[in-house]
Amino acid sequence: MLVRALDGISAFLDQLGSVKPLPVALAVLAQIGKLTCTSLAWRGVLAAAYPDERVRRRSITGAYLAGVGVNALIPLRAGDAVRVVLAHRAIPTSTYTTVVSSSLVLSIFDLAAATSLLVWAALTQDALPRLGDLPELPRFDFSWLLEHPLAASLILAALVIALALVGVWIHGHVLDFWARVKQAFTVVRRPLLYLRTVVFWQAADWTLRLVTIWFLLDAFGIPRTLQNALLVQLSASIATVLPLTPAGVGTEQAFLLYVFRGAVPSSQLLAFSVGLKLVTVGTNVVAGFTAIAVTLRTLRYKKALEPAVEPTPDARE
Repeated sequence: MLVRALDGISAFLDQLGSVKPLPVALAVLAQIGKLTCTSLAWRGVLAAAYPDERVRRRSITGAYLAGVGVNALIPLRAGDAVRVVLAHRAIPTSTYTTVVSSSLVLSIFDLAAATSLLVWAALTQDALPRLGDLPELPRFDFSWLLEHPLAASLILAALVIALALVGVWIHGHVLDFWARVKQAFTVVRRPLLYLRTVVFWQAADWTLRLVTIWFLLDAFGIPRTLQNALLVQLSASIATVLPLTPAGVGTEQAFLLYVFRGAVPSSQLLAFSVGLKLVTVGTNVVAGFTAIAVTLRTLRYKKALEPAVEPTPDARE
């Protein structure tokens, strides 16, 4: 993965002089809009779950951006913990179970969109590698597991057992666990509200993802077509499913090289890949840590994970 990353950086530097600055600036704006739309969708889920609370857009947007910023730098979704804690602080009567479960509500639309994209690619584009081809992809992060199926099976079994144990522990220690999970899905049981406050913003989020890619394709001289934008998003979606590296570095690059094989020169595609990462990750980091600084008045994201100080009676009034 390191060699491929260095190749990409080298290709990016070689083509840096020919990159168009205006499309890059427009891509940054589209990325900021995408993040805002997703935070508003999440706020819609939480507002429906806690109708008696004032769920502030600014607080939830700040919590979401903080999580995105940390996730861009640290693998294994560490930013999700930051996001959940900050949202929990922003809604005094909320529970961690409900706040965490609210992400499952957002995943309904995301899963439908990603599945549709995968089906489109599989049926019309021949863009997905076969399982046997995965270890051969350049610097594919998980090739070792695919080349050692016994080890992969043991690791998968261990993960399933661990999740089962966690589920048993939660069920025994968290009062009204399933009621709190069900509370997060309140908005789904109100279809019109769900469409207006969640689906609308998630559809805008996915549209702006493609707009960001569209502008960056133009910036790096790659044909701007809806098909190309969808293929790039397909690679990003696959990398997101397996978040074992910061921002999916390596996985996304491997799939990009595969889906555009023969259509775009490798050097140009590697330069685009690095540019896409710099724009999206850079925007996420700046937006995320700005949100942390504004919310916590510090850039130490770990402070977000510290227990909140219980307000005094006077402070509640």
